[in-house]
Amino acid sequence: MADDILTSGSNVPSKSSKRTRDKQTTNNKRKVDSENRAFQNRWEVEYMFTDIAGKPVCLLCGANVAVIKEYNVKRHYETKHQDKLKNLNAEQKMQKVEELKKNMKIQQMFFTRAKSQSEAAVKASFIVAEEIAKSGRPFTEGEFLKSCMMKVCDVLCPDKKQMFANVSLSRNTVADWVCEIATDLRTQLSEKSRDFVAYSLAVDESTDMTDTAQLAIFLRGVDSNLHVTEEILDIKSMHGTATGKDIFENVCQSITDMKLPWDKLVGLTTDGAPAMCGEKSGLVGRMRVKMQENCVGELTAYHCIIHQESLCGKVLKMEHVMNTVTQTINFIRAKGLNHRQFQSFLCEIDLDFAEIPYHTEVRWLSRRKVLNRVFELIKEICQFMDSKGKDSTVLRDEKWKCELAFLADITAHLNVLNLQLQGRDRMITDMYDAVKAFQVKLLLWETQMHQCNLPHFPRCQVMMNHVGTAASPNAHFADKLSALRTEFARRFGDFEAQKNNFELLRNPFAVDVETAPVQMQMELIELQCNETLKVKYDTAGPAQFFRSIPEAMPQLRRHVARTLCMFGSTYLCEKLFSVMKLNKTVHRSRLTDEHLQSILRISATQDLTPNLNEIVANKRCRASSSDKMA
Repeated sequence: MADDILTSGSNVPSKSSKRTRDKQTTNNKRKVDSENRAFQNRWEVEYMFTDIAGKPVCLLCGANVAVIKEYNVKRHYETKHQDKLKNLNAEQKMQKVEELKKNMKIQQMFFTRAKSQSEAAVKASFIVAEEIAKSGRPFTEGEFLKSCMMKVCDVLCPDKKQMFANVSLSRNTVADWVCEIATDLRTQLSEKSRDFVAYSLAVDESTDMTDTAQLAIFLRGVDSNLHVTEEILDIKSMHGTATGKDIFENVCQSITDMKLPWDKLVGLTTDGAPAMCGEKSGLVGRMRVKMQENCVGELTAYHCIIHQESLCGKVLKMEHVMNTVTQTINFIRAKGLNHRQFQSFLCEIDLDFAEIPYHTEVRWLSRRKVLNRVFELIKEICQFMDSKGKDSTVLRDEKWKCELAFLADITAHLNVLNLQLQGRDRMITDMYDAVKAFQVKLLLWETQMHQCNLPHFPRCQVMMNHVGTAASPNAHFADKLSALRTEFARRFGDFEAQKNNFELLRNPFAVDVETAPVQMQMELIELQCNETLKVKYDTAGPAQFFRSIPEAMPQLRRHVARTLCMFGSTYLCEKLFSVMKLNKTVHRSRLTDEHLQSILRISATQDLTPNLNEIVANKRCRASSSDKMA
C-alpha cells in the first residue's frame, strides 16, 4: 500500500506513460517521413532561414528548428525578428540574406580551421612526448623544448607564434601523453596477439636504483602467415620479495591481462637464477606444472644462450691473471694524480694510447679491450709502476705474460661470438649454428696449439717468438681449450636436444623422413618431392623459404611456427634494463611505476607505432590555459 501511495504521489512517470510517449514519438517520426518535408528556398527571403546539413537555421540568431515545417520557421521569424525587418523590401531582404549567408560561411570556415589547428597542436604535443620518452629525457624537458620553439618562432615565423603557443608541453601533459601512447601500444599488441598460432616468453629481473625489482617480460609470437612479432609484453614492479612464486604470479597475470591462450605457449627463456630456472619452486617449474594442470602440452625452457656463453669462460680458471690486471688498472686510475702522470708518461714516449679503460665484471665485452690494452702497454706500465715504487715482479714474469696473451686472444674470440648472439629478431637456429661453429673452432685451435701453430692467437704468437717454443706453455693452453670445448658441450646440451627440430626449419629437404615426427612424415615426403618448392628453397634461402610452405601442409607450418617463436636469449630484457638505468636515475628516483613502465614500453617497442590520429580524435582539442600566450 505504501509503495502504491509513493508512486502515485511522485513525479516519476509510470511505465505505461513512458510507453505512450515512445509510441507518440514513433508516430510523429513516421508522419514527418510520410510527408516528405524538405527545406523550401523561398524561406530564405520570407523567414531569413537557410539550410545547413539538412536543418533550417536562422541567419539572424543561429537558432534551428527540430522539425522541417513552415509553421515552425514562420513562428520563429514572426516572434523574434519580424519587427526588426518590417521596413525592408524584397530586394533589400535578398541582399541581407546573401550578406548573412556569406558571414555564416566565413564563421564556419573559421571554426573548422580553428578545430583543425587545435587537433594539429595536440598531435604535435603527442609527437614531442613520444620523442621525450624514447630519448630518456625527463618530462619537464617539454617546457624547455617549448621555450626553444617559441624563440625560434619569433625569428623565423612570428605570424605563427600562436600556433606554437597552443602546443601543450607542460610536465603533467607530457606525463599523461606518455601513458596514453603506452596504453595504445599495449592495445595494438593485444589485438595482434589474437592471430598468434604460437608464442614464447623471455623473462628476466633486475633492480632499479631504488632497489625495486623490475620484471621484464618479452613476447615473441608467430601468426598464421608465419610472420614474427617480437615486442615487450609487460614490465612488473615488485616492491616486496622476488621469489619464484612472485615471478610466476606476475607472469601469469601478464598472460591473463593480454588474453594469451595457454595452449599456444611454446617456450620460456630465462637467465640462470634459481628463482627463474628452478625445477620445483622456480618460474620454469611452476610454469610446467601450470601447463600440465591445464593439459596444454609441454613447455620448452631455455637458459639464455648469451649468459651461458659468458659462463663457459669461467672454466678457464685464469682469475689470477685478471685480478692482477684489475689491481694494476685500479692503481693507475683510482687516483687522479696517478692517472694524469701516466697519461703524461705515454705522451712523452710518443705513444698513441692515452687511456687504459676500467674493467667492469657485469660488462662482459669490456674484458677484451682491457686485456688488449694492458698487453700492448705492459712494458710502459712496468716502468710507471717502478717509478711509483710499486712491485712489478708479476707483470715482468714471462709465464704470466704468456697467460695474459692467451687470455686476451681467447677473450677476443669469445667476444666475437657474444656479438653474433646479440640483436633483435634473431632466430634460435642461427644462434645455435654460431655456437656449434665456435665449438668446431675450439677443436681446431686445440690441435694447432699442440702443434705450436698459432695463426688465430696473435698475442700468443708474439710471446712464443719472444720466449721460444720450448718455454711457451702451449700444451697447458691446449688443455684449457679442451676444457672450454667440453663446457660448451655440457651447457648447450638443451639446444643439442632440439637439433632435429632445428633442422626441419633450417633445411627440411635434407631431413631423414624416418627420424622426423610421425605426424609430419607424409607432408615431409610431399615437400621433398616437390621440385618447385626445392627451387624456391635454393633461390630464397632458408630464412625466407618457410613462408612458401603450402597451407596444405599444416603440420609442417605448425612446427615452423613453434620453432620460429622461440627466444634464444634474454638480450631484449638486458637491453631494456640498460634503458631503465638511463631513465630512473638519482635525479629521477621518484619516477612512478606507471610512468617508468610507460617509458620502457615506448622505448622497447619496435614494429608498432602509436595511432596518434585516433588518440587525438578522442581528445578535447583545446590548448591548456597554462600554455596560452599572455
